[in-house]
Formats: sequence, C-alpha cells, structure tokens
Amino acid sequence: MDIQLKRGLLDVCVLAAIKNEDSYGYKMIKDMKPYIELSESTLYTILKRLEAAAMLTVYTVEHGGRLRKYYHITNMGLQRIEDFKNEWREVMSIYRFVTKEERENA
Repeated sequence: MDIQLKRGLLDVCVLAAIKNEDSYGYKMIKDMKPYIELSESTLYTILKRLEAAAMLTVYTVEHGGRLRKYYHITNMGLQRIEDFKNEWREVMSIYRFVTKEERENA
C-alpha cells in the first residue's frame, strides 16, 4: 500500500478512536486492535503529528500516582473525519469502476 495513503488512513483511525471520548495511548491501541495493528511508537508519532496540526489537544491526569496523557479531538479533527468519509466515497467509486470488468466477467 502506498505509504502516504496508509499514513492518512492511520491518522483518521486515531482520530476516530477519540471521536466519542478522550483517551490515552494504551487504550487507543487496545480499542483499535480488532481493526488494525498499531505499535506504540507509530501511535505516538501520529499523535504528535495530529497535535501539531491542531486536530487534537493533550492534557494530563494523575492516575495511580502517575501522570497519564489524554487526547481530545478538536473541531479540525472532527472535520478531518468528515472529509475522509467524503473522500472515501470517491475512492470507492473509482474502485467500482476499476473492477467493473472483473465483476462483469465473473
């Protein structure tokens, strides 16, 4: 898979993981595991990139005597998810066109 496409897909997956509630790294990995394998190092790289792009914010909460970073999606992050859904409809339309002959010949 094209690296830029995969990168964009992973970004949207991470945003979707915090769409309904703020979360922290380990929980995001656990929540996404049934759908996609993501290493901690990859996740934290994505989180830093999304924070720099103002698609999420970060805050800390004490938990068990330690500080835990929580991530909160911003309006820009929510808009990115909506943009992705619209873009994906177009990608699926292109896919149907490309595979049309295969379906017709089956």
